[in-house]
Amino acid sequence: HVDSGRIPGLVALVGRGDETHVEAIGTMRHDGGPPMSRDTIFRMASTSKPVSVAAAMILVDECRLRLDDLVQEWLPELADRQVLRRLDGPLDDTVPARRPITVRDLLTSTFGLGMDMTALGTPIMNAVFEQGLTPDLPTPMPEPDEWLRRLGTLPLMFQPGERWQYHISNDLLGVLVARVTGRSFESFLRERVFEPLGMKDTGFHVPADQLHRLPDLYAPDPATGEFHVWDAAEGGRWSSPPAFPGGGGGLVSTADDYHAYFRMLLNGGTHGGERILSRAAVELMTTNRLTPEQQAARHAMAVNNVHLSFGQGQHGGWGIGMAVRTYRGDYAPVGQFGWDGGSGASSYADPETGVTGILLTQVGMSVPNSAHAIHDFWTTVYQAV
Repeated sequence: HVDSGRIPGLVALVGRGDETHVEAIGTMRHDGGPPMSRDTIFRMASTSKPVSVAAAMILVDECRLRLDDLVQEWLPELADRQVLRRLDGPLDDTVPARRPITVRDLLTSTFGLGMDMTALGTPIMNAVFEQGLTPDLPTPMPEPDEWLRRLGTLPLMFQPGERWQYHISNDLLGVLVARVTGRSFESFLRERVFEPLGMKDTGFHVPADQLHRLPDLYAPDPATGEFHVWDAAEGGRWSSPPAFPGGGGGLVSTADDYHAYFRMLLNGGTHGGERILSRAAVELMTTNRLTPEQQAARHAMAVNNVHLSFGQGQHGGWGIGMAVRTYRGDYAPVGQFGWDGGSGASSYADPETGVTGILLTQVGMSVPNSAHAIHDFWTTVYQAV
């Protein structure tokens, strides 16, 4: 993939027990430049989800949140929801929600609104994009209170708990954590997750003195394959603290930092003798939480999204913040958990074999190049187990 020129460079990590293998291949720019290295910092895109959700689960562990609490206590903007009669209908053709939104709905991505690949071009999806409720480089998302105010003006697409939908719930969890704790989402994550795990390079932006470790993010032209810079390292989205720290796709990190997090999950919530999450919380996160009807929406997303159709994540269900394999794939067994990211990132762990695998590129999914690399990485990993 690198030798062909389709991927400028990548970092691959495979860990099992106390054994870790890391390869840094290629360069940080498509036209050369510094070599990729083990400590290269990457935009994690949607692989942020399995990590950022730990903040909410810590609050569940501490009984500061309960799974069936109504979120409107902290997020009054989401009280008294209206729901579209038809997914493709006008925004004012609604019925009242049958029940309020719960913490469980947010954690399982079933609260009623999300990025729906089967509904592109409908009034509600157009409104989601126009309101800036999802990441759209280079346009920044508004600060959390304004973001939630805008979200609160829209109807839900489905009744709470009815259907799995992608992404927005993960950003919403960050707002919920901030309001429950009275502090910023990032500071809570840093104190309770990143620092205890030694994830020193993980956050929502890259400090100025470390920007040389961040490659440009590319979106190749689908017709010609020509590399276009989607987000530059210098002066780009991650070169300064964001207005909105997005748990759904806003983290930057390294292969070693992510390895520490996924090893903690494989260890039942502990790291170096310190407990980060309860074993019960980890089991909730890493087992399928969806009904067969909710799971059907996961399949619809997989066949409508190029990086999922080649990645690991289409094989079955969804836990909390991550995919969970519910049937055996070509190689990986049932129970593998993790997620892929639209920046060409992939991170999964497998309780059966004890393997953690992380592949990081900075080639977006405008073409399937990084998706093919992810597929071949996992094929190679499981051939070696």
